[in-house]
Amino acid sequence: MIFVKSDDLKPGMRLAKPIYNKSGVLLYDRNSSLTEPAIISVRNFGLIGVYILEPAEPLPPLSKEDMEFEQLKTIYMFQLRDCVGLILKGQSPEPLADLMNDIMRHYGSLNHRVNFNQNLRSGEDFIYKHALSTAILVTMMASRLKFSAEKKQTLVSAALLYDIGYQDVPLNIIEKGTDLSKEDQAVIQNALEHGLEKLTPFRNDFEFFPRALALMHAYVYMDHPEKLSMKPDEELLNMAAILRIAEQFDQLTAMNIGHEPVSELAAIRHLLDNPKQFQPWLISVLGECIHIVPHAASVDLSSGDKGVVLVENTRDFMKPVVLRLRDNKILDLSQKDVAAEVQVIDIMKTMDNRIVVDEETIKQFVPDEKLNELTKKFRNALSKYEQKQA
Repeated sequence: MIFVKSDDLKPGMRLAKPIYNKSGVLLYDRNSSLTEPAIISVRNFGLIGVYILEPAEPLPPLSKEDMEFEQLKTIYMFQLRDCVGLILKGQSPEPLADLMNDIMRHYGSLNHRVNFNQNLRSGEDFIYKHALSTAILVTMMASRLKFSAEKKQTLVSAALLYDIGYQDVPLNIIEKGTDLSKEDQAVIQNALEHGLEKLTPFRNDFEFFPRALALMHAYVYMDHPEKLSMKPDEELLNMAAILRIAEQFDQLTAMNIGHEPVSELAAIRHLLDNPKQFQPWLISVLGECIHIVPHAASVDLSSGDKGVVLVENTRDFMKPVVLRLRDNKILDLSQKDVAAEVQVIDIMKTMDNRIVVDEETIKQFVPDEKLNELTKKFRNALSKYEQKQA
């Protein structure tokens, strides 16, 4: 899979990802061969480029839930863009409540982990795609934490609009991703602060908005509390901590023109390495919402070998059951003696940061009686743990 800019597209190239319009209607399906009219449509649609399959590359697996995720993010992006457009014109963002409620309806009551697939961003659409991904993540985390409907509304609406100030950040800074100088950080901080001023006139337009605006202030000024006229209460500080984790995780794993993404596993490790900034227990909550080291993922091991995840460890994603490809040996990383010798270093990713899956290797692998017993025991232990958590 390769990324090709819109100006470089040629007839016959095959799409690796579907393209939807603003209403979520499928325009071009995966594996479609581009025609001249299709290329013109892509350019008119405002896409900076698309992912293209290599000539002999098979279509990568994509579940029905993954397809819906792609579709909803396109719909939400245009809805959020409309809301931001109204705000910038000084008009009330009336569609905001419907957008927020739809995100909560789709991602606020899930009872399973999801694949948090990312999309390509440009400086022009960064504000919308970043805000939406952050909003989806905090929705799932809030649900896992059993937040009330009011708290969810506060958190999700804050995630959607706290970064409106990015409208005033130069594109060359936005496209650096997380690789920012102190001067870049100061420019962004100043822009975010001024962005909050654009939201103040609408504080009474929605019942949830005053509290959400207070959360946005708590978050934007988290590292500059001396600038706040009133100290945020404990609940706001806790929600700001959730927002910080979701925001940073999205920044690290998203791909844009000037920033190569890291895997979900590498992003989680980065967060855990900075406990003063990111609360470890909340990072664990995020890990309970999305797949970090899922079944069939191809992984790099600390021994220098490659492996495939046979059984995902939903209790501790760092310790799955892995098939080491060099010698077809089964490694249960939940066992202390095994983990002392071998660990998962990273996950192999495609260019758009999808997990590389090796279902074919797993299909060809024939487990013996000992492995069947091991995986059964492993799954039973995980099942008991999950029932206890529930």
